[in-house]
Amino acid sequence: MSDSSAATSARTTHTPDLSALRRPSGAFAMLAVDQREALRAMMAGQRGRAVTDEEVTAFKLDAIRALTPHASAVLLDRQFVLDQALDQKVVAPGCGLIAACDRFVPGADEVVTDAVIDDDVDLAHYASRGAAAAKLLVVWRPDEDPLRRTEMVRDFVSRARAAKLVSIIEPVSRAPRDGRSWSREEGVVAAARELGDLGADLYKAEVPFHGEGDERQIRRACVELSASIASPWVVLSSGVEDEVFPRAVELAMREGASGFLAGRAVWRACLEADDRRASLARDAVARLRRLCEVVDTVAGER
Repeated sequence: MSDSSAATSARTTHTPDLSALRRPSGAFAMLAVDQREALRAMMAGQRGRAVTDEEVTAFKLDAIRALTPHASAVLLDRQFVLDQALDQKVVAPGCGLIAACDRFVPGADEVVTDAVIDDDVDLAHYASRGAAAAKLLVVWRPDEDPLRRTEMVRDFVSRARAAKLVSIIEPVSRAPRDGRSWSREEGVVAAARELGDLGADLYKAEVPFHGEGDERQIRRACVELSASIASPWVVLSSGVEDEVFPRAVELAMREGASGFLAGRAVWRACLEADDRRASLARDAVARLRRLCEVVDTVAGER
């Protein structure tokens, strides 16, 4: 059987249950708190000093406590917070749990230059502790071997399925290493064409054009994503201004997306607050509720 036939067979025999990640409207309003060294860098920039692992974990736990009562699911990383959140039971009832299954590789000029499957993340263990899904970041570059990416995605999907977890992939378009000219927007769509039909249950996509500029251009790109991705898909908020993200989510959903899995657009501004816990409870909750209203409205019109 060819790879394409195998992928088709897998899709026709596997029906994922995504209900643990959805709102009653059927839309996804999922919170990402799996940022690692990028979050440490953001916190250090605000504090003007080095930030410890314990401080990163503390912020994540505060965000989880404040925001998961309003999110349909939450994405957590093992490096800083997944085990702590489970042990302390801070994820709100009714909020689905997603375990990050990726190990980020740092680079000289990028906080994350690559990502691989983290073999230390025991998916069966986290499934037994209540996880509903697993997520894998995939760094897409036009000058790197597509076979490595497709094989990694298939391996991840197989592992998630064996653990009876929903599989979520997150391809991100990045610059080529060889210095050739490139288009971030072309990469977003090319990644979907390459990886969107390999059996993953949910696809987490970058917002075309960072959600800014001509609405028709953004919507055309979202149409291309919908045509290339076999599963439901959602958008992430990295690279999108907080005030732009609700509109970006709406535009994407009107062209086929099913919601969002985002962190920065919800809690990033709280890092600047003198009282971060109060800002999370007040400002971040308000932003998340607004996003929930957006996805419920569009889902209700379908």
